Amino acid sequence: MAFDESDRARSKSTKRIYKVYKQKHKGSGGYVNGQTIVLLLLVTSSITVPVGFFFYMPDPALKQWDKEDKRLKKSGIAKKDRPINPEPDSAYPTKTEIALGLLKEFKVAHSLIKIKGVLADALYGEKAFMDEAAKESGGSQVISQLCKNQNIEYRGRIRSVESYFNSINKGIEQTIRVRGGKEIKVTVSSARLKVSSHSKKRFVIALKYDSENDYRYLVSTDLTWRTQDIIQAHTLRWLIEVFFEDWKLYEGWGREAKQLDEEGSSRGLILSLLFDHCLLLHPEQIARIESKLPAYTVGSLQRKSQMDVLLEFITSLLEFPDPGDKLKELGELIKDVFQLMPSGKHMIGRDLGRLEPTASLKYCSAG
Repeated sequence: MAFDESDRARSKSTKRIYKVYKQKHKGSGGYVNGQTIVLLLLVTSSITVPVGFFFYMPDPALKQWDKEDKRLKKSGIAKKDRPINPEPDSAYPTKTEIALGLLKEFKVAHSLIKIKGVLADALYGEKAFMDEAAKESGGSQVISQLCKNQNIEYRGRIRSVESYFNSINKGIEQTIRVRGGKEIKVTVSSARLKVSSHSKKRFVIALKYDSENDYRYLVSTDLTWRTQDIIQAHTLRWLIEVFFEDWKLYEGWGREAKQLDEEGSSRGLILSLLFDHCLLLHPEQIARIESKLPAYTVGSLQRKSQMDVLLEFITSLLEFPDPGDKLKELGELIKDVFQLMPSGKHMIGRDLGRLEPTASLKYCSAG
C-alpha cells in the first residue's frame, strides 16, 4: 500500500470548488487556488490500482493562527503573551489522519487481502502514523523517511541521523533491484537505532543512489526485515508518481471542468479513477496480465481504444444501405454538438491600435 498526495491548481478566483485553498504554485513561484488529494494505491505482483482517496484542506483557523503567531514572534512578543493555538477541527483532518482513515476503510472492505507493507514519504514518518499504520495493516512493515537532522540515540549519546551515518556507520556499495527489474548500484548503511521522536527502536537506513550527492534516510517499523528487502520495497513508492502522471495526463483528473461542492468534485474524481480501473479490463490488457506479461501503458491503451472505436464506427456505417447519406446525417449532428468557438487570442476583426511614431512629438526626446 502506497500513500501520497497530489495538488491540482484551479482558477485563482474560484471559491465553490470543494476544499479549494491557496497553494504555492511551483511553476511561477506565486500562489493559486487548488485542491489536494490524498491517495491510497494498491501495488500487487500483477497490477497497480488506486483504491482510496480523500480531499485534504488545512484548517483555516489554525492556518490563520500560525500566520499571526509568526508575525507576533517576529515582533518580539514572548510566547506566553501570544494567543494559544486553536483546538483541531475534525472537519479538517491532517494528511496523516486521512491516510490512516483510508487504510482502515480498505482493511474493512478487503479483509482477505494480506498487506505486506505500507509505503509513504517523509511527511508520514512520525511515530503516531507509523505505529498506527502497522497496527491497522495487521502488523505489516511500514516504511517512511526521516529528516537528516532528526535525533537518534547511540551508546547513550544523542546525535543527528546524518552525523551518525557520516561518522560512525559509513556506507558501502551494494547492488539492488529496482521494482523487480533493473539492477543498480547504491551506497547503503543501516542500523537498528532508537529514534528519539519515536521513543523506540527503528530500522534506519542511509541510502544514496549513484546519481545523487546526498543520502536519504529510510525508517521502518519491523526490525526483522533485511536491509536490502526494505530498500527494494521502498522503490515501489515511485509507482504512485507514475500513477499521478497517467491520471492527470490521460484519465481526466484536472482537465475536465469541475462541478460545484463536494458531490461535484467527488463525482469527477471518481469517474477518472473508474477510467483507470476500466483500462485494466480491456481484453488485450487482461490477456497480458493473465499471461504474466508486462501490462500496456495507459497512453498506448487509450490511443488503441480510440482507434478501435473509430474502426467500429466505420464498420457500422458501411452496413447501412446508403452509407453516404448516413455520413451526411452524422456530419450535421457533429456540427450541432461540436461547435467552433471564437478565440480571444487573435486580433482579426479588432483594432490593433496605432503602433507608429507621431511626427509632432519627435522633438520631445531632444536633450
